[in-house]
Amino acid sequence: MSKPAAIAIAAHPDDIEFVMAGTLCLLREAGYATHYLNVASGSGGSLVHGPAALRRIRQKEARRAAAVLGAQYHESYVDDLEVVYSVPLLRAVTAVIRAVKPTIVLTHSPQDYMEDHTNVSRLAVTAAFARGVPNFASQPRRAAWGGDCTVYHAMPHGLVDQLRRRVAAGAYVDTTSVQATKLAALACHESQHAWLKSTQGMNSYLREMEVTSHELGRRSRRFALAEGWRRHSPMGFCAEGADPLRDALGKNYLINGAYERSLSRGR
Repeated sequence: MSKPAAIAIAAHPDDIEFVMAGTLCLLREAGYATHYLNVASGSGGSLVHGPAALRRIRQKEARRAAAVLGAQYHESYVDDLEVVYSVPLLRAVTAVIRAVKPTIVLTHSPQDYMEDHTNVSRLAVTAAFARGVPNFASQPRRAAWGGDCTVYHAMPHGLVDQLRRRVAAGAYVDTTSVQATKLAALACHESQHAWLKSTQGMNSYLREMEVTSHELGRRSRRFALAEGWRRHSPMGFCAEGADPLRDALGKNYLINGAYERSLSRGR
């Protein structure tokens, strides 16, 4: 019997490591085959290297990071700031979903500080929906797959949306036991240290990730370090109430009761 699969789909090399890698590690420990896809090449992330050289550098860094996480690496499709919600990109991401057949898709928040992230979120959601639509052709062509697929959205960078409003997690995953692996994977992206410091005020990108992990742990009121998730609507994706992260991670997964109650009040 084959393993269940999970895939992390993010915008740039290092995004998975910032907000998804701990959960991906825990899924691997729980017996999942894990997959790693950055839609963009990382070609914009340097004040020193040109795009061609930087594509090669960041591909090597991403491959090393995926290996540290024990995840299968998938090639990127476009350059930075070229991640648009388009039919060609949708066909490409759908092909990966159909090939991997993931029970769990981890992707960006629908609200985040830059459009590459929000567009990847849209692409991942629609590709997961299109997985079972035979009349939508993927590229390369793959047969439609109708299995259940639950989509989870990571927390946005800074834990706020584009308009600076706080974003609450629907659930927390305890990443304390895998934080060292998460740090080691993020450290593979050596080219980003100077870039993030110069352009986005991150004096240490490793420290920035740890600060966020501690803050989400604090918000959980249970874990020392955590990642936060919001579960996508099940309609067209999976059974009502399906929560395979909860089922796979057990005590390492905590539902935010306040968030769930807010959903009930909104109905």
